[in-house]
Amino acid sequence: MTYLHRAWAEVHLDRIKTNVENYKKLLKPETKLLCVVKANCYGNGDAAIAPYLENELGIKWFAVSNIEEAKELRDIGISGEILILGYTPPEYAKELIDYNIIQALTDESHAKLLSECVPKDKRVRVHCALDTGMTRIGVCEKTTEKTCETVERISKLRGIQLEGTFTHFASADSDNEDDINYTKMQAEKITAIAKNLKKRLASLNEIHFLNSAGGIYHSSGKSTLARLGIIMYGLKPNSALDVPFKLEPALDFKACVSMVKEVGSGVFVSYGRTYETSKPTKIATIPVGYADGYPRFLSNKGEVLIHGQRAKIIGRVCMDQIMCDVTGIDVKVGDTVTLIGTDGNETITADDIADIGNTIGYEIICNISKRVPRIVYDNGREIEILKY
Repeated sequence: MTYLHRAWAEVHLDRIKTNVENYKKLLKPETKLLCVVKANCYGNGDAAIAPYLENELGIKWFAVSNIEEAKELRDIGISGEILILGYTPPEYAKELIDYNIIQALTDESHAKLLSECVPKDKRVRVHCALDTGMTRIGVCEKTTEKTCETVERISKLRGIQLEGTFTHFASADSDNEDDINYTKMQAEKITAIAKNLKKRLASLNEIHFLNSAGGIYHSSGKSTLARLGIIMYGLKPNSALDVPFKLEPALDFKACVSMVKEVGSGVFVSYGRTYETSKPTKIATIPVGYADGYPRFLSNKGEVLIHGQRAKIIGRVCMDQIMCDVTGIDVKVGDTVTLIGTDGNETITADDIADIGNTIGYEIICNISKRVPRIVYDNGREIEILKY
């Protein structure tokens, strides 16, 4: 199998397996995994990862952001349960039914509009979102009793088959005492609602609130599903907070050297002349840039790995290229450059890059663009190339 050796990502299925297995050990035996595969599996490549999760790891539940992502999973052969965590316009009710997709209801008004669009004698499967403190989507009432009354009304709408309810933690990835108490409050609120609802609705099979961080720091058997997201791909929910097992980053981001040149002192590099050499310098040009998802905020700040050594980015990151100071490193055209990953004894993680830009590792891997092919490996063996 061939691909353009310009800039590419290497995705390792065996690392995902390790992360999944270690995470499962922290959950109560009765809690099932709901693997979050939205955003192209956080940039890793859903066409390879989702079938691997279902066929090799036995995963039965998947979560996505929207109906297009859900349909793509069905089109590649996923037969398990698929839950859309975000909004779907009501006019897509028939497609939700045809593809056997579970839709999250954002509130009662969304449920009513969806009900009106359901074909006669058909029902759309739904989980009702509850706003317990995230203030994003979900039924939001002042008391448990009123919340349950609203959910019960939703369950009685024509064409609506209510099977579950859920909420999302706002700060489960924090060890701040106030945040811990806030998460505890959210968990207590949804469990109180669930206890009441189970007396009213026999069809309510799933009550879930654990996310990646929740499963590690706030595990509870009262959540029937644990939504495993960022940890599955080997990154921390919060880069400053340790997790109780060694994470295996699923994705390495690499490129090659396209040119090597030597310049004297007083030479400007890249747009805006933001970098000027102060001594004779060897510069390597690397054909990767912000159009590939390599962040522009790394200009004059980031580093890459070449032959196990760190090389500093000099000048601004361009749309398609970067320049690095490789003085003292034996570099030639075609050499592999590690942007995210390990080379020798040195490692650069997505979280390391995120810290420079005051963002999160999620954003870094999600932003690796689709012009970057994903080369899929399992236990070191290349098995597939995903090109978009």
